[in-house]
Amino acid sequence: MLLSPKARLVYLAVILLSAGLSVLLFEPQRLLASGWPPQLSGAGAVVVFGLAYGVCTAALVPRPILNLAAGALFGSLYGFAGALAGTVLGAGLSFALGRALGQEALRPYVRGRWMKAADGQLSRHGFRSMLAIRLFPGMPFAVANYAASVSRMRYSSFLLATGLGSMPNTAAYAVAGSEATSPTSPAFLVSAGFIVVSAAGAAVVGWRKRHHLRGAGRPDVAAGDLAAEGSSAERERVTA
Repeated sequence: MLLSPKARLVYLAVILLSAGLSVLLFEPQRLLASGWPPQLSGAGAVVVFGLAYGVCTAALVPRPILNLAAGALFGSLYGFAGALAGTVLGAGLSFALGRALGQEALRPYVRGRWMKAADGQLSRHGFRSMLAIRLFPGMPFAVANYAASVSRMRYSSFLLATGLGSMPNTAAYAVAGSEATSPTSPAFLVSAGFIVVSAAGAAVVGWRKRHHLRGAGRPDVAAGDLAAEGSSAERERVTA
């Protein structure tokens, strides 16, 4: 690309700011939920919804609202399919945008203790880390996408972890949306309970991960880990 890294970063900031303002002004999530064209139905409607969902999530529209709308419009099964496809599409768009426009400009600023630890975690254990983030969605969807794009995580690992990890939460919201008119039904109560439990789990995982990253970023801890690895390797050589 001919643009300098800083110029690309400016373009990324402008795109994200414009997307955020568009969401505030036009509220596309309401159009998907209540202004859906009546002539669209069946599998074609699910495909169109998934495409619109992906664009909306890349434009910073909150996923829970879209997941509920998917269930309300298409029912549990087809709503889940459309929402999951849109989730992967939106994540892929955000990741590609962040990597193309922001990675080279932002990587020099990854200097803080927590930032280095998070970057190292995503770069070395990208699939496992992103899977945990999606299963326990404490981090906002867009933040996770752009944080991963700045790291050295592989695109395929990011998409696969996003698809697999987003399944339980997306299904719960789709079921809740499809059963919204019957809030006392077992399906609604189970899905709502799962959402609450997963949110609590995300808070616990986030708290533990924060302390883990804090320790991982400390020079004395990092040096101790390297020393331990060296001692283990030396023992293995002696044993051999």
